Amino acid sequence: MNINKRFILSFVAPFMILISAIGFIFREDSRKIFYLPIGLMGIVIILERGISRQLDRKNILKKIKSYQKAK
Repeated sequence: MNINKRFILSFVAPFMILISAIGFIFREDSRKIFYLPIGLMGIVIILERGISRQLDRKNILKKIKSYQKAK
């Protein structure tokens, strides 16, 4: 059975945020700071995906409009 890498990687960012939240809630005070970077990286990955999708959609729309004007 062939599993798509993108399918697996789509769960990584939410899992990072989940681990960060659990670690931040249940650890003692001196070790809470270690869970912040993994949570921030998960958030950044999700935001980057959303922004790149929007830019890709805008570029595709521009190409479609330029072909329509050429006719």
